[in-house]
Amino acid sequence: MKLQQLRYIREVARANLNVSMAAAALNAAQPGLSSQIRQLEDELNVHIFERHGKRLTGVTPPGRAILALAEKVLSEVDNIRQVSADYSSEDSGSLAIATTHTQARYVLPQVVKAFTQRYPNVRLHMHQGSPTQIADMAASGAADIAIATEAIELFDDLVMMPCYQWNRCVIAPPAHELWDGGELTLDTIAQYPIVTYDSAFTGRSKINQAFDAAGLRPNVVLTAIDSDVIKTYVELGLGIGLLASMAFDEQRDRGLRAEDAAHLFADSTTRIGIRRGSYLRGYVYAFIELFSPHLDRATIKKAVEQ
Repeated sequence: MKLQQLRYIREVARANLNVSMAAAALNAAQPGLSSQIRQLEDELNVHIFERHGKRLTGVTPPGRAILALAEKVLSEVDNIRQVSADYSSEDSGSLAIATTHTQARYVLPQVVKAFTQRYPNVRLHMHQGSPTQIADMAASGAADIAIATEAIELFDDLVMMPCYQWNRCVIAPPAHELWDGGELTLDTIAQYPIVTYDSAFTGRSKINQAFDAAGLRPNVVLTAIDSDVIKTYVELGLGIGLLASMAFDEQRDRGLRAEDAAHLFADSTTRIGIRRGSYLRGYVYAFIELFSPHLDRATIKKAVEQ
């Protein structure tokens, strides 16, 4: 049994049994990859994958058990490499962060700036996606840490640590009739077309819950994954916007007015997700502490090792 064979079967499973895609991801030849998987199955005397002709169609019961163990073995191999790198080159390496547009655009810039000044020899890789994609990247090892608000708690392989709470604001052009009334209410907001986040992004579930609890059906005319897109279409008059408060800047967004809506919606919590049992380089601890100062090294290490 070879580590490379374990990597092959793991990547095939991750690629939804698409051998060509798995081979491309590993920079390997497809025939060689298929041959190595066959050799592993012959050695173990079980089929890991179900087949129809030459096509893989599923994972066998023993295959599921083998894949789970292979994931643990490869994770520990990665940890060994991280330990070696930490002691041989403490201040150099790479850090992959998976996060949403809102976090990357409005929360992380100052953190990244401070981090790169402290660790100029660490290469940063920023991966953006949906909360589910982000959590999956961290759980699979494709990213070192995930930063998101939604979905991250659905992954048992991730340790979740709360970072900060935030809420929303309502935005509209300064001359919009919304501003002619008194205090903002859900009833008032529901009278207008609404532009807000896609259902999987940026605390959208809290918005839905608030309207549902009030027995209201908001007229959501456009959803987006990008806060800047929401602001653009609100400026064009498509509707009023429901936006994460940190995504509104009075200086940059002069064509819009914002009012706090924290009294209408429950707070959302942004969390960091780290693969359970991971060995973290020293600079990973530093990045997390810059992002969320209450998460010191001892707290993070205790959570990850549980």
